[in-house]
Amino acid sequence: MTISTFASGADRPRYATDAYRPGVCNIGPAEIARRRTAGHVGMIATVVVLAILILIGAPLVTRLLAILPAAASASGYLQAWLKFCAGFGSRGIFNFGALGEASTVADDEARGMDRRRARQISIWALAIGVVVGVVAVLLPV
Repeated sequence: MTISTFASGADRPRYATDAYRPGVCNIGPAEIARRRTAGHVGMIATVVVLAILILIGAPLVTRLLAILPAAASASGYLQAWLKFCAGFGSRGIFNFGALGEASTVADDEARGMDRRRARQISIWALAIGVVVGVVAVLLPV
C-alpha cells in the first residue's frame, strides 16, 4: 500500500490554485486564463508592431516601441505562471471564483507581501520588454 500511495503522489503536498497565499498566489483558474490570454495578445501585438516598423522602413530607434507590447505580454505570462495578479496585489484583493468576484485582503502584512510581489512582476516585465526592444533595434533587417 505504501508503494502505491508513493507512486500516485498522494503523499506530496498539493499547491492548488484555490487558496490565497500572500505574495505567492492571489488568482484562480479563470483569472490565470485571462492573464495567459493577455500574454498571447501582447506577443501578437509585439510581432505586428515590429513587422510594421520593418516594412515601412522606420528608423531603427523606433523599434524600441516594441518595449510596450513586449512588457505587456511578459506581464501577462508572468502573472499566469506565478498565479499572481500584480494589479490585484497592488489593490489588496484576490479572486479564486468567477471573473469579477474579487475579495479584499484583510491583513496588513499580507497586503504588504502582495505589493512587493506586484512590484517584482512589474520590474521583471519591464526588463523583459526592454530586452526585446534592444534586440529589435539590433536586428539586422
